[in-house]
Amino acid sequence: MPQTLESPAVSVVKKMQEHFPTASPDTACEEITEQDTEIFFRVISTDLNDEQVKAVVTPKRTYSYRTVMAVHWHPEFIPMDLIRQRIAASYPHKEGDLIIPTQHNQILEYDDYAGVEVDCYSRGFNQKVQLLLHFEKSRQDKAEVLKSMCAHTFTYRSSQLFDFMHTIIRPDEKRIEAAVAQTGADAVLVKFVATYVKKIEELLMQHESEVPPDAIKNKLLRNFFDELRPIYGATVINRVQNYLKAVKAIVKQHFSLQYFYRTSEIIEEARAIGAGIIIPHPEQFWPILLAEYDVDGYEVWNPQSQRYTDFLISVLNDKNKSLAGKRRPLLIFMGDDTHMGEKVKKPEHQDKAKASREIGYQPAWDDLCIRKKLITANLCKEQVIQEYRSRLAG
Repeated sequence: MPQTLESPAVSVVKKMQEHFPTASPDTACEEITEQDTEIFFRVISTDLNDEQVKAVVTPKRTYSYRTVMAVHWHPEFIPMDLIRQRIAASYPHKEGDLIIPTQHNQILEYDDYAGVEVDCYSRGFNQKVQLLLHFEKSRQDKAEVLKSMCAHTFTYRSSQLFDFMHTIIRPDEKRIEAAVAQTGADAVLVKFVATYVKKIEELLMQHESEVPPDAIKNKLLRNFFDELRPIYGATVINRVQNYLKAVKAIVKQHFSLQYFYRTSEIIEEARAIGAGIIIPHPEQFWPILLAEYDVDGYEVWNPQSQRYTDFLISVLNDKNKSLAGKRRPLLIFMGDDTHMGEKVKKPEHQDKAKASREIGYQPAWDDLCIRKKLITANLCKEQVIQEYRSRLAG
């Protein structure tokens, strides 16, 4: 996200706010204030101001790619027409592409295709699995069952936020003790976080009809506390975010998988409408490969999963050799996993790793060692696009 140059005076004020906050966490008011309400509506808002629009349509850099493939990225609440402008600006020499959005449990369209990233559950190895589904948008009228399954999954996945809040507010002692042990949070900080999370829960209840569905996510808490930095200072809020991250991880570990659809059920419905299926996130690779699900390919590189890329390409190459003549070969994909909502946050509130990602930017395709592996597998980006388009056409 392009950063606006600040005057020396503004920079000095920000530093003073970080080191000399206007309030202490042990004095946090338990009643909802006008300021709390203003912050709440600010963090749930999907409206973009002129500066945010400019941040979306103006990438920090451009790329010389002539072919762009992006089959794992999240528009979030950013309008597709602005995303289209960003892609055009990012790749001024683009001649061919395959660009399909994969919002979490929400089917969205871009050009001729529709896509979604679906959470599901594999009983065989007791693990949540995510699938990228892509299909021609003309098949949307045949996708009513899949849409219903995605809607159920979206609602259930959103309910994790309430589990997250309840763990903090009411509190689940074992979970809180574990988070405290991991982060060193003291009693004052734990109470401070609980005070504000209780306010957030009450605001959600009071304004239920005004809250966009996409705002009901775990990161609502992170975003709200980030807005408190000018009041309580960066040091306190950084400690809060560390504590929240630990609690969230514990909540996710205990979140029941039984109410997700089974992986095989999602695959069956996807194939019924002619959808392509990709396994994202290389860290999920092994149990899923062994389960031998009916999928088109695997993501072997992701900004947060780069360690085994060349090894995974070799594994898929060997797998394809063993399957020769029995089924279509498994394809190799790279996933940029871009979250467009990060582009419009204030620089100090961004997840730096996520904010640096760009739709279609997957440098692994150009890595010399990886390219050698791809040549061995007789694959390149252009070939993958051509083959995958052919499969989606049925």
